Amino acid sequence: MWHLLEPLHAVLYYAPEAFAEAAALGYDVDERWPSYFAWRAAPLGAAGSARVTSAFYSFAPGMVARYVPAAWDVAGPGDVLAARLRAVDLTYRAVLGDDVVEGPELAEAAALARRAAEAAGTAGRPLAAAVAGLPWPDAPHLVLWQAATILREHRGDGHLAALLAAGLDPAEALVSFAAVGAATEATFASRGWSDAEWAAARERLAARGLVGPDGTATEAGRALRAEVELRTDELAAAPWAALGQDATARLSELLGGPWLAVIGSGLLPAENTLGIGKI
Repeated sequence: MWHLLEPLHAVLYYAPEAFAEAAALGYDVDERWPSYFAWRAAPLGAAGSARVTSAFYSFAPGMVARYVPAAWDVAGPGDVLAARLRAVDLTYRAVLGDDVVEGPELAEAAALARRAAEAAGTAGRPLAAAVAGLPWPDAPHLVLWQAATILREHRGDGHLAALLAAGLDPAEALVSFAAVGAATEATFASRGWSDAEWAAARERLAARGLVGPDGTATEAGRALRAEVELRTDELAAAPWAALGQDATARLSELLGGPWLAVIGSGLLPAENTLGIGKI
C-alpha cells in the first residue's frame, strides 16, 4: 500500500504546477528544496530548524538550517498549506485528468484511504500527528492526497523509531541504505551531508561490522537493514488492519490507475531516495 500511495504524495515535490504555486508565494524555484521544506514542514507550524531536522531525520542539520526558519519569512504556514492544496488540485488534474479526478472510483478510493488514515495512531509520531490535525478538504482527490500524506508520515515516523532502535543515526541511516544498493551515494548526497560526514558515518558502520572496506553492506549490515524494514512495516500495519483485508484490497485495485499515471508522467526522478516502485 505504501508503494501505491507514496507517488501520489511525492508528486507534489516535483510537479510544475506546485513550483508555480511556490513561486507565487515568493519561493525560489530554481531548485526544489525551498518549496519542499515549506510544503512538508508547514503542518508543524512555524517550526525552527532544530525541530524540522529532528522530524525529517535524514537531512543534515546545516542543510535544513539553510531553508528553515527562513521559509516562514517568505510565507506563513497557513498560506503555504492553502497553496499546497491548490498545487495538489492542479497537479492531479494535469496528471490524472479531470475525468478521473471527478470520477466515482477516485471518490471511492479517497473514502477508503481516509478511513485508513483516521485509524493511524499518532502517539510519538510528530509528522503524522501534524498532518492528521489539519482539517479535511472537501474534494475527494484532495482527501486522497491528504490521506496518503498522513499514512506516509505515519509510516515514516515509525521508520525513524526502527532506525533509532537499530542504533543508526541520521547519516548512518543513509550510508547503510546506500550500502545495500537502494540508490547511489550521489543520490543520497541530496540530503546535505559533507564528504567528511559521510566517510565518518561509514567508518562507524565499519567498526560495527556492518559495511566492508568498499562500502558495501556485509551480511550483518544487510540483516540489520532487513530488520529495520520489517519493523517499519510492522509499525505501519495498524491502519490497514483497521481498514480490513477486503477494503484494503479494493483500495489497492482503485489506486492502480492513478499510480500508473503518476509513475508514467516522468515527474518523479528515475533514481530517488524514496524507494518507490517504477513501471
